[in-house]
Amino acid sequence: MTARKDHLDTLAVSLLLACCLFWGFQQVLVKATIPELPPIFQAALRFAGATVLLGLWCWWRRIPLFARDGSLFTGILAGALFALEFACLYAGLQFSAASRLTVFLYTSPFWVAVLLPLFVPSEKIRPLQWLGLALAFAAVVFALRDGLVAGSAINQWRGDLLALAAGMFWGLTTVVIRGTQLTRISPEKLLFYQVGVSAIALPLLSGALGERWVWSFSAFSTASLLAQTVVGAFASYLAWMWMLGRYPATKISAFVFLTPVFALLFGALWLQEPVTLNLMLALVMVATGIVLVNRKPATQTGS
Repeated sequence: MTARKDHLDTLAVSLLLACCLFWGFQQVLVKATIPELPPIFQAALRFAGATVLLGLWCWWRRIPLFARDGSLFTGILAGALFALEFACLYAGLQFSAASRLTVFLYTSPFWVAVLLPLFVPSEKIRPLQWLGLALAFAAVVFALRDGLVAGSAINQWRGDLLALAAGMFWGLTTVVIRGTQLTRISPEKLLFYQVGVSAIALPLLSGALGERWVWSFSAFSTASLLAQTVVGAFASYLAWMWMLGRYPATKISAFVFLTPVFALLFGALWLQEPVTLNLMLALVMVATGIVLVNRKPATQTGS
């Protein structure tokens, strides 16, 4: 068994920067692909491909996926919440700027902070964490002001609310995982539940919404799907889980605050999305709030 490290080495920092860079870029990539591929259908293809890749990876590594371990019900529940997260995320990109949506998506840790103590008493919220939650809530309200003054206010609000819902479902997925026996199964099987259920549920949702299924892909949409599937839903998630098993989780988690920054950068450079003062301030406030929520209490020394 590989020993855990108490610090982030060059490899860990490089992988974390690469993951956050791609996750920020991915939101912009999905939005740029929507004119060619409907959003939920796009997500369905992504997770169908990721399920196949993960299955092959586990077969090669001899990691059992179907052994009975009592995780079936909670695994399917986590997978359903994961699918809802990405359904809201992809649908929201029709109405909202990718950079703006990412700010709302990263309110997820606050759902975890509020709900997880109900199931895991040791995760009780401290006063400093409540301050972080209040700061993040204020940031969301502040960012929503843009939706009120936007020319297409109705569509902007749809995107904002879908993004907030995606963050909520992401948080609920985390609560289910951390509050049940799913913490005791292999990371690969846990990921398989999520991408596998999504591969089944998202095509059904796409069909129910009447999306047009496109099977003639341009070079751009093909490259987009390959990047979303191979790099996003497979390689980056496996790298993230590999790091969680070897490095301090709190130090790793701090890096995800870079993802909205990268999304803001790519959205402005590629899609010419507006970078408003409200959005920049909201980004800073959300990041600060997450730091406060995840900050560990100072350990007491002496008697």
